[in-house]
Amino acid sequence: MKIQISEHFTYKKLFRFVLPSIVMMVFTSVYGVVDGLFVSNFVGKTAFASINLIMPFIMILGGMGFMIGTGGVALVLRTLGMGREETAKRYFTMLVIFATLLGAALTAVGVTFVRPISRFLGATDDMIDHCALYGRIVMCFTIFFMLQSMFQSFLAAAEKPTLGLIVTVAAGCTNAALDALFIAGFRWGLVGAAVATGIGQVIGGAIPLLYFMRPNKSLLRLVKTKLEIKPILKACGNGSSELLTNVASSVVSMLYNFRLLTFFGENGVSAYGVIMYVQFVFIAIEIGYSVGVAPVISYNYGAGRDSELKNLFKKSLILMSFSGVLLAALAEALAVPLSVLFVGYDKELFDLTVFAFRIFSVAFVFSGVNIFSSGFFTALNNGVVSGILSFSRALVLQVGFVLLLPIIFGPNGIWWAMSATEVCAVAVAVSFFVAKRKQYKYS
Repeated sequence: MKIQISEHFTYKKLFRFVLPSIVMMVFTSVYGVVDGLFVSNFVGKTAFASINLIMPFIMILGGMGFMIGTGGVALVLRTLGMGREETAKRYFTMLVIFATLLGAALTAVGVTFVRPISRFLGATDDMIDHCALYGRIVMCFTIFFMLQSMFQSFLAAAEKPTLGLIVTVAAGCTNAALDALFIAGFRWGLVGAAVATGIGQVIGGAIPLLYFMRPNKSLLRLVKTKLEIKPILKACGNGSSELLTNVASSVVSMLYNFRLLTFFGENGVSAYGVIMYVQFVFIAIEIGYSVGVAPVISYNYGAGRDSELKNLFKKSLILMSFSGVLLAALAEALAVPLSVLFVGYDKELFDLTVFAFRIFSVAFVFSGVNIFSSGFFTALNNGVVSGILSFSRALVLQVGFVLLLPIIFGPNGIWWAMSATEVCAVAVAVSFFVAKRKQYKYS
């Protein structure tokens, strides 16, 4: 039975509504992990370290699509909640066009400057060619990567989360199958990994684009319109917190890699890469929930339904707290088997990865509430608060701890930076929840 965003949400309805978004995000993360898994086992740890080094820059480019999607959903759904359906469709169309144009520009920049960027990120002479090769190929697909990230949010907003799930599963399975064929079968190495990723992104971006171009039964479709700067800037400004999170995370990953190269060499970057791949999958559950519930929050805020906003806020905090504890326990239990899967061929690297993994797992206890807090204020069209939460968590706190903890506790102190960040970020989030409760009437 179809669940509409205008309904009252019980735990059961809420879970059913956000489940496709959660699975979408998990699949998106998993097929990124597959690249690393095949490269590590079939190409080697130098190539594996290389893609982990250039990946933060690639994620910044794709994060532009996530910014447009999250900020755009808040704008479009609030407009729908106000009863302005045709205006909402025009806004949606403008954002799709803008994402395509921006993606083309970013592709040109990325492909042109990937080698100096890799060197800036700390690539050694052994790694530089690997970084440039993988980066150039993957960045040729930036338009589709951005559209895929954008449509993950808009398919839920259009009350078509199941279609989003099907598309993401298709993209993920295609990428995984092609990784096996190109890397393990044809022995194409990094070229195979990059091409497989790109083809998966084409599927994830092109199929929703074709769906929205044709008449459909969803709340949204592409219509004839001119670009207007004001709604585009409003959407980007509101979604900038999500972009800021992506950029900050990428910058912090670059800092981690730089520091780890100094402390542990290539093994440190590889161990961090394994942890990041697993973290992508775990927090994808929480990001997927935030993406899935955001349209409902925006709609009810636009419609002035305060009681339902309170209901969604309370249930979301409970669910995110529970998921954090569960994911932390799961991470502890899977530290050894997942490390074996990625780097079991090298005992020194394996031991370092298990040690770091178990420290990192503490962060999952708090990450869910922090991810929801930023997404919640984005859904309320408050990009300023969302941006502060994202900036403090993803950049200020984490950079501070990455630089400070190794000085206090030695090189292994760097592995505690993420957990320390999440604990402090929860305190910041709670302070804003309390400060804004009367303005938005959610508590």
